[in-house]
Amino acid sequence: MNGATAAAAVAGPSSDMPAAATSSTAAAAAPEDDDAEAAARKQSVVDLEELYVWLQQFEDPTIGDITQKGYEKKRTRLLAPYAPKQAQAAPSAGRQQPRARRTQRRVTHNEKRYHSEVRQEAVQQALAAMQNRPKPSLPMPSKRTSVMARSPDRERHDSASSSDEDSVVNESVGVGGGDAQSTPERERARATPQLLAAHSDTSSTGSARETPPQQRQHLHRGGAPAPLPPGQRLPNGGGPPPAAAPAPAPAPAPAPAPPVWEERDKRTKSHEITDLADVMHNLRPYSQPPDVTHNTAQSRRMTAADRVNRYNQSRQSSASDDNMGTVTGTGRWKVSAKIQQLLNTLKRPKRRPLPEFYEDDDIELEIAANPKDPNAPKPEGSTMTSAVGEQLVIPSGLPRNLESAIQRYGSATYKAPVATVLDPNGKLSITLSYGKLLSRSQKIAYTLLNKSFSKGGDSCLKSGDRIALVYPNNDPINFICAFYGCLQAGIVPVPIEVPLTRRDAGSQQIGFLLGSCGIQVALTSEACLKGLPKTATGEVVAFKGWPKLQWFVTEHLAKTPKDWLPPPRLMDDTPAYIEYSTDRDGSVMGVVVTRAAMLAHCRTITMACNYTEGENMVCVLDFKREVGLWHSVLTSVLNGMHVVFIPYALMKVNPASWMQMITKYRASVAVVKSRDLHWGLLATKDHKEVSLSSLRLLLVADGANPWSLSSCDQFLSVFQNKGLRPDAICPCASSSEALTVSVRRPGRAGVNATGRGVLSMSGLSYGVVRVDQENSLTSLTLQDCGQVMPGCGIVVVKMEGASYLCKTDEVGEICVNSGATGSQYWGLQGLTNNTFRVQPLQGDGKPLSEAEYVRSGLLGFLGPGGLVFVCGSRDGLMTVTGRKHNADDIIATVLAVEPMKFIYRGRIAVFSIRVLRDERICVIAEQRPDCSEEESFQWMSRVLQAVDSIHQVGIYCLALVPPNYLPKTPLGGIHLSETKRRFLEGTLHPANVLLCPHTCVTNLPKPREIHSDVGPASVMVGNIVQGNRLASAQGRDMGVVDEDSDSARKYQFISEILRWRAQSTAEHVIFTLLNSKGTVATTLSCVQLHKKAERIGNLLLEKGKINTGDHVALIFPPGIDLICAFYGCLYVGAVPVTIRPPHPQNLQTTLPTVRMIVDVSKSVLVLSNQNVIKLLKSKEASNVVDIKSWPVTLDTDDMPKKKLPVMYRAPTAEMLAYLDFSVSTTGMLAGIKMSHAAVTSLCRSMKLACELYPSRHIALCLDPYCGLGFALWCLSSIYSGHHSILIPPSEVEVNPALWLTAVSQYRVRDTFCSYGVMELCTKGLGSSVNQLKQRGVNLGCVRTCVVVAEERPRITLTTSFSKLFSALGLSPRAVSTSFGCRVNVAICLQGASSPEPSTVYVDLRALRNDRVSLVERGSPHSLCLMESGKLLPGVKVIIANPDTKGQCGDSHLGEIWVQSSHNASGYFTIYGDENDYADHFSARLVTGTTSETYARTGYLGFLRRTEGSGQQQLLSQSDTASLASGQGGGEDLESSGPAPPSSDATPELHDAVFVVGALDETIMLRGMRYHPIDIENSVMRCHKKIAECAVFTWTNLLVVVVELDGNENEALDLVPLVTNTVLEEHHLIVGVVVVVDPGVVPINSRGEKQRMHLRDGFLADQLDPIYVAYNM
Repeated sequence: MNGATAAAAVAGPSSDMPAAATSSTAAAAAPEDDDAEAAARKQSVVDLEELYVWLQQFEDPTIGDITQKGYEKKRTRLLAPYAPKQAQAAPSAGRQQPRARRTQRRVTHNEKRYHSEVRQEAVQQALAAMQNRPKPSLPMPSKRTSVMARSPDRERHDSASSSDEDSVVNESVGVGGGDAQSTPERERARATPQLLAAHSDTSSTGSARETPPQQRQHLHRGGAPAPLPPGQRLPNGGGPPPAAAPAPAPAPAPAPAPPVWEERDKRTKSHEITDLADVMHNLRPYSQPPDVTHNTAQSRRMTAADRVNRYNQSRQSSASDDNMGTVTGTGRWKVSAKIQQLLNTLKRPKRRPLPEFYEDDDIELEIAANPKDPNAPKPEGSTMTSAVGEQLVIPSGLPRNLESAIQRYGSATYKAPVATVLDPNGKLSITLSYGKLLSRSQKIAYTLLNKSFSKGGDSCLKSGDRIALVYPNNDPINFICAFYGCLQAGIVPVPIEVPLTRRDAGSQQIGFLLGSCGIQVALTSEACLKGLPKTATGEVVAFKGWPKLQWFVTEHLAKTPKDWLPPPRLMDDTPAYIEYSTDRDGSVMGVVVTRAAMLAHCRTITMACNYTEGENMVCVLDFKREVGLWHSVLTSVLNGMHVVFIPYALMKVNPASWMQMITKYRASVAVVKSRDLHWGLLATKDHKEVSLSSLRLLLVADGANPWSLSSCDQFLSVFQNKGLRPDAICPCASSSEALTVSVRRPGRAGVNATGRGVLSMSGLSYGVVRVDQENSLTSLTLQDCGQVMPGCGIVVVKMEGASYLCKTDEVGEICVNSGATGSQYWGLQGLTNNTFRVQPLQGDGKPLSEAEYVRSGLLGFLGPGGLVFVCGSRDGLMTVTGRKHNADDIIATVLAVEPMKFIYRGRIAVFSIRVLRDERICVIAEQRPDCSEEESFQWMSRVLQAVDSIHQVGIYCLALVPPNYLPKTPLGGIHLSETKRRFLEGTLHPANVLLCPHTCVTNLPKPREIHSDVGPASVMVGNIVQGNRLASAQGRDMGVVDEDSDSARKYQFISEILRWRAQSTAEHVIFTLLNSKGTVATTLSCVQLHKKAERIGNLLLEKGKINTGDHVALIFPPGIDLICAFYGCLYVGAVPVTIRPPHPQNLQTTLPTVRMIVDVSKSVLVLSNQNVIKLLKSKEASNVVDIKSWPVTLDTDDMPKKKLPVMYRAPTAEMLAYLDFSVSTTGMLAGIKMSHAAVTSLCRSMKLACELYPSRHIALCLDPYCGLGFALWCLSSIYSGHHSILIPPSEVEVNPALWLTAVSQYRVRDTFCSYGVMELCTKGLGSSVNQLKQRGVNLGCVRTCVVVAEERPRITLTTSFSKLFSALGLSPRAVSTSFGCRVNVAICLQGASSPEPSTVYVDLRALRNDRVSLVERGSPHSLCLMESGKLLPGVKVIIANPDTKGQCGDSHLGEIWVQSSHNASGYFTIYGDENDYADHFSARLVTGTTSETYARTGYLGFLRRTEGSGQQQLLSQSDTASLASGQGGGEDLESSGPAPPSSDATPELHDAVFVVGALDETIMLRGMRYHPIDIENSVMRCHKKIAECAVFTWTNLLVVVVELDGNENEALDLVPLVTNTVLEEHHLIVGVVVVVDPGVVPINSRGEKQRMHLRDGFLADQLDPIYVAYNM
């Protein structure tokens, strides 16, 4: 241990202390030279003018098209003259300050919060050292202007209350120092927001919030932008219009932008001068950088079709296309440039490589979070022995106990004062004499024991009962009377803070303490009771979590009867009082102090501090607990002393008041905190009349805090010449549980009376004491907290695990054995044993002795001669990656980062949160209102560097909140646990946030390495050897149709079937269209449909001059016209292409899509109705596309009434029947060719699965333009003859109950809908189920309700829908989903007699590695998947590895391949590059049955053999008969019905198809495959204000876009939560978090998110985000 302490000499302020730090010293010491000051003033004016000129450079918006390189160059040139000056700014500012200081007390801005100069210099040196490194610039977050302005919600938080360690006096006035004048320039610079000019008008109205189409960059595998294909990218449907591409600035005529953007443009053109250079370049990010250096060569399958740009802009070259990273005209950066900047920063070589790799496993992650460093210093000393204080000698004249002290002084010296309180103006207010104390405390004791506090009148308080004392901080006199009244009555007082509002921070916990103590009565003063919040009836409100209390005022009580005597004194081991103590997570415990301990404690304090009767003491502390209570309320009374109390409110107005009182009363004792020394130093104006020569003991209550050293040193250096003796300063260490642990003795003598140690912070982080050089950057200088108390023993035990004794050079928790400690936590036996009954163990595991010790919660070690050194507390301890850091040390470093003008000194919270099995450090500070975005961001980046270089630890999250936002304790300090709680639940509302997960998270599981050497054949052999079934499954047989029979040939064409129905069942109603009121808009019988189709055929021939095989675009709203037009085309041999009409409120996005499909499909004619044609030719439309270029457009409302002369019949059924165009979620436009044979085969398959025949009613509520939706709407009824009730989804938006009411009214057995409709019903009808029930809506008739989808089943939506409407009789088995895709529009569909859909739980982590492992419901990392309906008849699927094309085993994840007679016959594209995609329709396995061809769906999934549930709905005999004979309602087509099912109801095994997600959508990160929806579901759960979310990657960075459904000032709450959740649940680091308004995430008509559109919009700056955070 030798040398851990230096000599006891107390140094003056170190000579090289920065001038700013010594400004107050200088002011007090030497007056300054006038010429020097004038010169300095002159210099500052020159500096200002230069600053002005410099700022002008950035004001000028016409910089021209400056590239990023040029921009950096110009900036460096501008900054060159100032670079050296920045370093010297602090001293020059210091020189100018003192004069200003004297005129007005501006103490706030350069005040020092008790941190050592050593720390300040260390930080400056560390930052200086970093200045010389190459600087990557860090992208600054982007904020919307409105977020930067103070939102009204923030205003109300500015309460008058300043905070505990805070700057004193009014903080809002000018800033001391030359560099902070607020120039108009500076104001202007502040007003220009750092915002990405965003050009999208997000108010999308209408049915769907659909895609902004954007410039798309094609990435080749290497990552370089590819030349754009000659194609166009297609947006689908309504949504935010995109910006016209910004033209290069010099170009004379930029692309004309629609007027709607201009305003926003003006508002957002901002120059973004974020240099932020030095930020991260030398942080020690220990983790692997994200894999940004190479783009893993993923074989992304291109789906058919053309990834296409905004159609009408493809011809204009746009600046943003070629130069991704340039700064465009206004100096505004494109997002992609910022991301590039982030990547460059993250790509830098890291210092420490990742330790050994580990698997993705909890235990491994845990081990990785706590690596054992082989080079860590180990303790080398011998095992310590207990340090014992001197023997307790009780001074001879001391009263026997506190009661007798009051008796004695109250009668013998009854006029002597016991307490004086100053009022906030500093004038003396009230003094209490010992006589008064005696009489008032006896009145209170008498009343408590004799008054009945309950309504019944019988229950008085008895001795031993607990009672709450609620007195404000400025009323010690009433408190002392009540406290001693309770002691005399034998009642146990529990002093607590005054609750200010119904929901104070932490008040619920206080309520818990009151409840567990069984408290029913609260004593208070009249003034305090008046101030408590009341209900309307005048009762005190019930505070959150508190028991019901009777409030009782202890003033103006009647005299006690003459003959009354206080009850006999209670036993020594009964509780005297209970003091509350808060642990690190905010729980409040009551520490019980017995009568014996209270008295013993007063005696040890009396001896250690040498108190005598009649001394005057000044007390600035809270008198309700800890040091304030022990010294100024208990020990002072035992000794008959007089205490002058200085309330906190007065300290804020006059920080020197306590020194003035010492001078006035010639006080010999003062009890203060280092904060008060610090404030006293700042009040230089009041120093002249102060004299501290009477002071023999200046007790520093928080002497155990590492910061206290510099406050003590500075205070001594300034006040030594005012009579302060060096040996009067006495730090002490204490805690609520152990009471006083140690105190430095006043007037000390002897060799080890005091000491200080310069310790290595790195050593301390490993729990080892190592001496460091005086000038080291990473040292911590500690002062001792004095010696062990008289009659006490102290040991130091290990912080974790069993309580083994530490070695002499090891840091541990200090434990105390003495008669003067707390005895238990009230009512918490387990915690009590752990804290108050510790038996220290020796190395061999045997207890040191029988004695029981109390844990103090202080961490430290013992120096020579029994000196106690404290270097932290258990509550402030943060263990990060196996090393221990103390929150107070981190705060000291943060505070040493200049310039301090950005944040408030006393308002910093540092805590750690657990993310991914390790603690992560968070720093939250309050920023000053006049601090600009850029300044605060630069300050944050410097803090990161300083903490990194001094503590060798990364800060995970640094957040700045607006002034007065952090929750306060009643005395104005920061309420740490409440701050942490708000941070974790997302209610802290920071104004700035910077997360550094890339640099802090070092225990990510290792990336997966794909083994390319295992070929498909070996996999197959492996499966066979293991007995795994190969994954293949088949729907039931379709039955045989004799190809050559006439009837069969007749039914090869859907158009012929329609003609046949028009003859045989002419009047059979086949379609009914409903409007939003639920009434029938139109009906259509077979013959009506046939006649209308004929007329349309005539129109096409006569007016359209159509040839056989021409393509015709049908642009109709959902309804009957569309069906008629479709058959009209077939009747004349034209090929119909159905297209959704553009959305009238959103032509900007939807019209180009329509235009594009018309062009890509090579349509020679457009067929539509009047309304749509009017819209296509409107003026608004002409702004979007060139309306002259449309093909011939015919209106079906105006048709010849002629019969069709001859009906076309295709020569073979393999000919093209229609084209089906759809946009995939990745933004690919894919058109497929459907042959006549595929059409009838599809209808036949559905007919068999769903048992469709003419007597059935089917309700359809979905979009009829593509896929299965189109087939159901236009084809199925014609083939099977059933009645289809058509309900356009747009009508359900108007009337959510429409669909379900119709289903009930028509007693529909089978209904089909989309997820969009299901969501509308779930959200729109949630509260009105009962009204529907009263209106007689009954869904008991529904047998199948199928969601038509091309994605993984949305199990949460289907379940909530089933649950919600089960009240209307909907069977839970009815709801299921279907699955189709481009290559085959209907693969699975829940049939009429199928078993109910099965669900499985799979392990998400295995899924990432392309494995399927089944787990139990509710197990961690489980994901619930539902099968996508049953395979349709005639469909065969297999699961194949998409890369090797080998067949997968059962329950293996792979691509779903399908074989069926209704597969599409191929993609239809105009570029003739179908050979790229040929493989999609004719894929062959490389193992097993290599001869068969399949179509590749592009979806990942797996097959699993499951048991159908036994309660299958078997067809009734009559059903079977009618099916077989083809009778029922109208005439049926085929007589070859299905074989009747077997009568025994044994559950059959069937192969369930589980769809996991589209291959194109998956994200490959760290070698693993993620499905965006899984990450999105996690994000949706992390905060209640997240309305929607989408994720995508850009250059291997994960970007998360969240829609905020709340105030803009809540946007930044989401950033840490999103980052934490994704890290915790998916082991991924989020690179960018984008917070946007609701409705920005584009969603297509099928309700699928269009993530690629979103990505393009983000990269092209078109989202107008509220906030963009770039995580470091």
